[in-house]
Amino acid sequence: MTWIELAAGLLLLFGGGEALVRGSVGIAMRLGVSPLLIGLTLVGFGTSTPELVASLEAALYGAPAIAIGNVIGSNIANVLLILGAAAVVLPIGACQRSFRRDGAVLFGASLLLLIIVIVGMIDRWTGAAFLMLLVGYVTFGFVSERRGNGSTSPIAAEAAEFAPRNESLLLNGGLAVGGIAAVLFGASLLIKSAIIVARDFGISEAVIGLTLVALGTSLPELATAIMAALRRHGDVAFGNIVGSNIFNILGITGATALVTPFAIPSEILSFDIWVMLAATAVLIPVGVMGWRVSRLHGIVLLVVYGAYVTMLLSR
Repeated sequence: MTWIELAAGLLLLFGGGEALVRGSVGIAMRLGVSPLLIGLTLVGFGTSTPELVASLEAALYGAPAIAIGNVIGSNIANVLLILGAAAVVLPIGACQRSFRRDGAVLFGASLLLLIIVIVGMIDRWTGAAFLMLLVGYVTFGFVSERRGNGSTSPIAAEAAEFAPRNESLLLNGGLAVGGIAAVLFGASLLIKSAIIVARDFGISEAVIGLTLVALGTSLPELATAIMAALRRHGDVAFGNIVGSNIFNILGITGATALVTPFAIPSEILSFDIWVMLAATAVLIPVGVMGWRVSRLHGIVLLVVYGAYVTMLLSR
């Protein structure tokens, strides 16, 4: 029964995340909101909603190791698994102009998270500061993209990836509401069953968060990246990964800590945070020097992710 609930939770998170983003994007476009603003807010927040709700559920259920493991594990999966899978479909490049801004924010946020992990505790004040930094990033990104003809930016193009095809406002509203309900119920099922699985198999909750929960909540980003690659929009896939990682650190960690402060397991400091930083560093040659992630590079990233998960489960 636990495994059925686990599978149902994963499916609900995936379907609910997709429905929420597509419905909210459809509503925004019907109301005349610019694609740039949609890409920066609705798409960014929407694809990270499963991670947010799952981390909140985990913290409220008294499993903070799953909450922080979900954030770090999702960021690792976004680079190694999702970027790797998208590159196997189509070699991936990046918009260097956007990455100079977004990459700097991502590395800054990653270093802030490292400090929090070293301290071993995140309180409400720190969570509020993370959320304020996220608001500042979104505001700055919108202003800078507008000055640089934001209608042609990868962020605006990302919104177009989710644009519905002539659906009514009522249908889009139903999609958004249904998506929220599915994500909430799916996250509850996932976290409850993941805690049971961890206890039954003697696996730490941090490992469950880093692997099973992180992978499950990253399914919307995986679907987005692969669809963008199939449509030959490699810069959109790359931008979605960078943006999602920023939202994960600042938004999800911040919101979770604001609701309930939590301690960070020492095992995260000993290994996983460094893997996340190394995975983030992989983006530098692509975003700064204009390299492309070839199919061979994509296969290497997938192999490294498989080795990382195997190492986690074996420990």
